[in-house]
Amino acid sequence: SWFKDKKHSLGLDFPNLPYLIDGDVKLTQNLAVLRYLGRKFDLHPSGADAARSDLFEQYVVDFREALTKACYCSADQFEEKKAEFVEKLPHRIEEVARFIGAGPYALGEKITYVDFLALEWLDNIAAFSPEHFKSGPVADYINRMKNLPPLKKFYESDDCTHKTYSINSPMAAWPGWPKKE
Repeated sequence: SWFKDKKHSLGLDFPNLPYLIDGDVKLTQNLAVLRYLGRKFDLHPSGADAARSDLFEQYVVDFREALTKACYCSADQFEEKKAEFVEKLPHRIEEVARFIGAGPYALGEKITYVDFLALEWLDNIAAFSPEHFKSGPVADYINRMKNLPPLKKFYESDDCTHKTYSINSPMAAWPGWPKKE
């Protein structure tokens, strides 16, 4: 309710979560915020890497949207939609692994904003189907990202929302509540 009460008074063009206010810059929409931060902190690729980044970004978005379709179906369709998603999962994981290659990041040695997007959404997919992410290049990529010192500190902190919030809305057929330790 805190956001509902103030969202129309923040001067946002499209009031929504997440939002970012950085001086005169006021943004909503996940990708707009990520791209802005990527440019601001030199995590936005250029040249040929920009095209590959766009490609990987959109592939990861499509991958997450496929999960969303399985999660936000009616309860009586959930098992069928889950099975359809899981059936395609090994092929999709292999495509991501092939794209990342020797890495260590999506575009090689330089980390970009797309790596943070991929971490979030691949981690969501791993929570949905953990047996597909026990080992292998994509599991290694997720772990490498999670072990970056600032991220590791966040994941281990009491502020880590991954310990208390669901991945999806509680209304979803699969909300993705965190596992209790």
